[in-house]
Amino acid sequence: MAFEYWRGLSRATVLATMCMLAAGGALADTPTAPASPAAGASAADAAPALPAATTDVNGFRSATFGMSEADVRAAIVKDFGVKPTAIISGQNAAERTQVLSVAVPDLLQGGGTAQVSYVFGYKSKTLIQIGVSWSRASDPKMTPDELYADGDVLRSHFMTAGYQPASIKTGLVLPNGILLFRGEDASGHATILILQGDFKAGADGKQRTLTPTALALLYSADPQNPDVFKVAPGQF
Repeated sequence: MAFEYWRGLSRATVLATMCMLAAGGALADTPTAPASPAAGASAADAAPALPAATTDVNGFRSATFGMSEADVRAAIVKDFGVKPTAIISGQNAAERTQVLSVAVPDLLQGGGTAQVSYVFGYKSKTLIQIGVSWSRASDPKMTPDELYADGDVLRSHFMTAGYQPASIKTGLVLPNGILLFRGEDASGHATILILQGDFKAGADGKQRTLTPTALALLYSADPQNPDVFKVAPGQF
């Protein structure tokens, strides 16, 4: 794509995960062990008792789904105290969407610098998705242990945030990472958290370990039918 707004993250993996989970599909169940057992073990812990559904996923901070680009720019300046010139504009050539991105130090306290990206729909031209990523691309000092720690903190937060209990999935193994959390609110807006990295076979040749390279968080207004360019049936 012409503008990689999740640097260090495979967007194809994220989108495939969204589609599979939205359709109720199963993901790989290959056993995995983290490279840092103490930091990553909680990803496979038994889920705690879930609170009643109360959360509304309307966007991120003061940027809400349906906002115009001008309104989102103002929200970014307000939320992160950055200058307007710090906001980078680009396009996803394949999806024909406009993207705004900004680097934010300590978005998660002690979690390093993150890249926050705002995606505007192909037809609506309004905000449809917000992505947050932590990786060596966003912060050269980022380590695998820090990615584990950030993911663990966010997973724990989302598990008790009041998502629809039936929509929650966690600890599922992907081809190149682990789905730490997926949940929806009553309107079908989704939150997805993925720890991405490289798997290596253990000494026994069976159990695999994950060395994380990126942590990705996605808020989506309509994960099943995103407002992106699609070739019409019968055109080709």
